Amino acid sequence: MVSVPSPTPGAPSPTPGAHSATAVEQPPLPVKLVIAGGFGVGKTTAVGSISEIRPLTTEAVITEVAAGVDDLTHTPAKTTTTVAMDFGVITIDPTLKLYLFGTPGQERFGFMWDDVVEGALGGLVIVDTRRLDDCYAAVDYFEHKDIPFAVAVNAFDGEVQHDLDEVRWALDISDPVPLIVFDARETGSVRDALLVVLDVALSRAESAQPGPIAGGGVQRP
Repeated sequence: MVSVPSPTPGAPSPTPGAHSATAVEQPPLPVKLVIAGGFGVGKTTAVGSISEIRPLTTEAVITEVAAGVDDLTHTPAKTTTTVAMDFGVITIDPTLKLYLFGTPGQERFGFMWDDVVEGALGGLVIVDTRRLDDCYAAVDYFEHKDIPFAVAVNAFDGEVQHDLDEVRWALDISDPVPLIVFDARETGSVRDALLVVLDVALSRAESAQPGPIAGGGVQRP
């Protein structure tokens, strides 16, 4: 027979449920999202606007040679450019933390995209309506890789040159892909755009497999 020791006189009784509550506590689920788009569309700005840590950037000074290749017509004040990636972190709620990876925008750095995107749940493609030609590559990349994504038109100076229907037609964006307007400088606007991406990715995952999503079941914020 196993004897159960008597409680020590005067010792406090355990609070019901205290142990179980502690056991349930878990760190937030890490989710990788990619922020992509053409040169100078606002990727680095978006990561910096929302990251809760000092963002990691790989900015290099735009040289005279690069200025002759990259179109600075609409971004004359731009003096640096991303040559590898941007990185930031934002905790959406106690259960979910987003790790943000920004791609380089120039076509000559396209060979790095596969490494940056690997393992991402989804992507946000940022568009500058003044230079739609620079955004085809990013849209085509995510479609080709079959990665869930949303397209966000960055409202430079608070203005958008074309309405969303025209942008969808020009970039040949399929109807299921969300197309929104946001401001890469505003934290709340960037957060809303990322939540759109997250919702698209979760919808894709839920439709692909029955039951909870692998990894603990991400809940929509």
